[in-house]
Amino acid sequence: MGSTVFAVTFDCANAAELAGFWARVTDREVDADGSAAFASVGIAAEQPGLPRMMFFAVPEGKSAKNRVHLDLVAADLEAELARLVSLGATKGAEFDEGGARWITLADPEGNEFDLVAA
Repeated sequence: MGSTVFAVTFDCANAAELAGFWARVTDREVDADGSAAFASVGIAAEQPGLPRMMFFAVPEGKSAKNRVHLDLVAADLEAELARLVSLGATKGAEFDEGGARWITLADPEGNEFDLVAA
């Protein structure tokens, strides 16, 4: 018998703000009763195929590259890049390797994630 992934969890400075960013990215709402200390997306109203996300405020800031990150896929890479940047993401490096094209971005608290061309 194996384990089941319940949620992707982010340590952050302000849980409500970062949850708001990721809710907008995934076109969902922040769950009720979110605060600067804890907030969630998709726990109260789970949507099949979309990850549950939890956000916990911690006193220390991000200090190194993520060891785990999310990969988002988009049919129109440039349009989705523009949308994510307008939401508060920061564009990083672009890659075109092994038949795949992707762009590394960072959320408002510096957590890296990739946007991959479908």
